[in-house]
Amino acid sequence: MSDKPTINDWKAAADKEVKGKDLTWHTPEGIAVKPLYTAEDVKADPGLPGFAPFTRGVRASMYAGRPWTVRQYAGFSTAEESNAFYRRNLAAGQKGLSVAFDLATHRGYDSDHPRVVGDVGMAGVAIDSVEDMKILFDGIPLDKMSVSMTMNGAVIPVLAFFIVAGQEQGVPTEQLDGTIQNDILKEFMVRNTYIYPPEPSMRIISDIFAYTSANMPKFNSISISGYHMQEAGATQVQELAFTIADGMEYVKYGVASGLDIDKFAGRLSFFFAIGMNFFMEIAKLRAARTLWHRAMTQLGAQSERSKMLRTHCQTSGVSLQEQDPYNNVMRTTIEAMAAMLGGTQSLHTNALDEAIALPTDFSARIARNTQIVIQEETGMCNVVDPLGGSYYIEALTQELVDKAWEIIERVEREGGMAKAVAAGWPKAMIEEAAAARQARVDRGEDVIVGVNKYRRDQEDHLETLEVDNHKVREGQIARLKQVRSTRDEAACQAALKALTEGAKGKGNLLELAVEAARHRATLGEISSAMEVAFDRYGTVPTPVKGVYGSAYAGDGRYQQVLDGVDAVTRRLGRKPKVLIAKMGQDGHDRGANVIASAFTDMGFEVVSGPLFQTPEEACQMALENNVDAVGASSLAAGHKTLIPELIGHLKNAGRADIKVVAGGVIPPQDYDFLKKAGVQGIYGPGSNVVECAADMLRLLGHNMPPLGSELQAAE
Repeated sequence: MSDKPTINDWKAAADKEVKGKDLTWHTPEGIAVKPLYTAEDVKADPGLPGFAPFTRGVRASMYAGRPWTVRQYAGFSTAEESNAFYRRNLAAGQKGLSVAFDLATHRGYDSDHPRVVGDVGMAGVAIDSVEDMKILFDGIPLDKMSVSMTMNGAVIPVLAFFIVAGQEQGVPTEQLDGTIQNDILKEFMVRNTYIYPPEPSMRIISDIFAYTSANMPKFNSISISGYHMQEAGATQVQELAFTIADGMEYVKYGVASGLDIDKFAGRLSFFFAIGMNFFMEIAKLRAARTLWHRAMTQLGAQSERSKMLRTHCQTSGVSLQEQDPYNNVMRTTIEAMAAMLGGTQSLHTNALDEAIALPTDFSARIARNTQIVIQEETGMCNVVDPLGGSYYIEALTQELVDKAWEIIERVEREGGMAKAVAAGWPKAMIEEAAAARQARVDRGEDVIVGVNKYRRDQEDHLETLEVDNHKVREGQIARLKQVRSTRDEAACQAALKALTEGAKGKGNLLELAVEAARHRATLGEISSAMEVAFDRYGTVPTPVKGVYGSAYAGDGRYQQVLDGVDAVTRRLGRKPKVLIAKMGQDGHDRGANVIASAFTDMGFEVVSGPLFQTPEEACQMALENNVDAVGASSLAAGHKTLIPELIGHLKNAGRADIKVVAGGVIPPQDYDFLKKAGVQGIYGPGSNVVECAADMLRLLGHNMPPLGSELQAAE
């Protein structure tokens, strides 16, 4: 008889130690994570690295043969400033470039357009023409450097500029290496930097597939992004399922446009977020490779390369915190390790100050060196898939595969991802998860060190990078004038007209745009030439209801806010009314939607403004709806331009009584500037939403009890 302990022996020992406490953890995805896993929990054979279904990695040798590519996603201010930053980083060990464009560029506007006054150069680099693109890559050989470009809405002019800049640098198009994100379905779901309606947007993707498969064999024609889904609040299961479903939709569109699946599918790549749920993120990447192999087999791919999911990863921006920001170094390190152990092909590590502003050289160096230290000092790269065979990892991988596939099957039953996005249910599902997550953080159920636990009495000042928006815009406008005054205007206009006719007909849009770019058509002109045929798309956010309120049932402080809203309602003869405004070209609406959802649950009447408003339009909407306050949501550094302008319009309209508050990514050193401009409340990352509502009630004249009084009342 064996003396080997059994699982029942372990249960008895553990139960005795924790006195009957249930150690099972339930994740936001609804997965019950047990405290112990054994061989009996492993239901599937993960195979070997480099072989189908690639669960353990897409290459047999993985990092033992060659480590992942160290990338840093960066771009700010002008092409000259960004070029200098790139060259410094490449000299310090970075291996590939990932370009961040400003929001004016993303939305297809030239820097001199009146709608982008506060956006130029603020959250990325401003690119208006081929001349800007040539400066961006000056001294960087495009036949030797892999370039990743995060661009979706204005993907046609940006890719055209890249191709022409390469040609004028002496690099044949077929030697250009890199990736263009080109993932528009994700934009309609979460990030919102779209330009055209869904149908012509999908045509653009097909045209890029066709052009790149014929002319750019080393270039990845799309990076299917789950990153922004998780950043918008999606669970890992939702991120995984919707990303794979997006990829399937793109493949189907490519095949429908006449392309051979095995001619283009091997150049598709993916992009995932890596958050703080360490083992879940590792299992997610392994599950993604398994799912993509299954999906591509079903879609008819024959080549194993077509079924091989290759991915770039980026550590989470949402996990970064304004409070006690040096904790962000540890967060990014943990996330980088998860990406590595999950088998990513390239990685960007966020800088510690990115919850507040653009990274400085100091913070970017720490972020980059995080990857280099892991590669060079830890020995982690010496073994292929070091966690392969872990009972927990293998069981969790299979759990994610099964749960994600259930969602994918629903998408397919309902006609594919394009129809699902049009119906709106994936976006609603993600917004519900985001609201639930915020409620858990506010209640302290999800611990964030330095934010809702172990918080410091006083925060240290952190030096951050600031871009002079006015100076950048003036420089871009001057260059635009020079480009327009020195080009062959007749040839340029003829190329733009041909692009419009191609958009109305069946010409390849990228091929036509390359010709227009060569004749120095600007980004805004190329975008407008297609907009004549396609129109410009716009939506109004529709926040979810009930999620926040149900999470706070029975909470004393929450009840105080509800009572305060009732008191203000009785005094006004109506509910207090708040406009949630998204000004400028920033489409990230997670924060705005969470606030709108929570405030609605707390009894406020919430008016959600459309995305991409100007300050004048936001003012007009506030007046028409007779609101008591405007909450301006800022993420892309336009707050010092847009919010004071809004306050000025309200004053000019005789409604200085309308309170203006600001939330989002706002550096603490800008608080005094905003307060002097008339902002009456500022709520940065990590702010408790219930306390934001309590503060709003104070601004509206209600004598709100201080935090903690609900505990005294209960006692």
